Amino acid sequence: MKNKNIYDVIIIGGSYSGLSAALALGRALKNVLVLDAGFPCNRQTPHSHNFLTNDGKTPAEIAATAKQQVMAYPTVAFFNDVVTEALKTKDGFRVSLSGGEVFYSRKLIFATGIKDILPGTPGFAQCWGISVLHCPYCHGYEVKGMPTAIFNNGDTGFEIARLIRNWTDDLTIVTNRDASFSEEQWHFIRTQNIEVRTEVITNIEHNNGYISGVTFNNNTTLAVKAAYTRVPFVQNSALAKKLGCEITPEGYIKTNAMLQTTIDGIYACGDSISPMRAVAHAVFTGTMAGISSSKELIFENY
Repeated sequence: MKNKNIYDVIIIGGSYSGLSAALALGRALKNVLVLDAGFPCNRQTPHSHNFLTNDGKTPAEIAATAKQQVMAYPTVAFFNDVVTEALKTKDGFRVSLSGGEVFYSRKLIFATGIKDILPGTPGFAQCWGISVLHCPYCHGYEVKGMPTAIFNNGDTGFEIARLIRNWTDDLTIVTNRDASFSEEQWHFIRTQNIEVRTEVITNIEHNNGYISGVTFNNNTTLAVKAAYTRVPFVQNSALAKKLGCEITPEGYIKTNAMLQTTIDGIYACGDSISPMRAVAHAVFTGTMAGISSSKELIFENY
């Protein structure tokens, strides 16, 4: 395949999992194109943690170093644009970009991540990933012992509160409506001295994304320094589903142990396949997708 627009593998998404896949493929001497729109989901997060050798660095710093290292491999190319269409062809895949460019590949890797659906509460979006958090293993150490809120109700709110109790004993569950806990859950909440607030949130007070308080519809304010919550999400790209890839009931792209989707020649990695939203997991799954796709290419050639 001599055409400059034809590659062994096209990777859609150039954050941690996509870069890791590109690294594995570049080292396997495969011609790779990484397509990325430049809007990673953690672009607002000030620091990344639990990734050995890079603990505490900014997400942008880790990504920049990774891209620099991947670019050292001459068979890996990058193109910044939004992918608008991906189609199955006789020989592989046809990928179209918003700028009109068209590329072809034998294999396709989705490293597109997910998109969080944030509530419209004033201040929430500005705090998301900075002080309104999704993962204590990523961010809990930095806010340990601080007054902390949980923005969920029922089983989800209880599960998060029980987990976060490990990092702080100053904990308030904010249900945003009538609380819906079982008797057993209420017993735990009371014995752990966890406060429950059922008023409706009207505003998240903050300073450049760092939360200071939660204002309710009765004009009272709960002073906190951190909050945890789970929010709904959708796949950041609908292209995998359009190509026929099966989506799990939870909303993730279904893959096997080798990161193959349910459509031949298509692989997926990173946040789009698992609720484990961590840099280390993205790197691992990206590496696996790169190795698996390169192995398939090698066995097709020899």
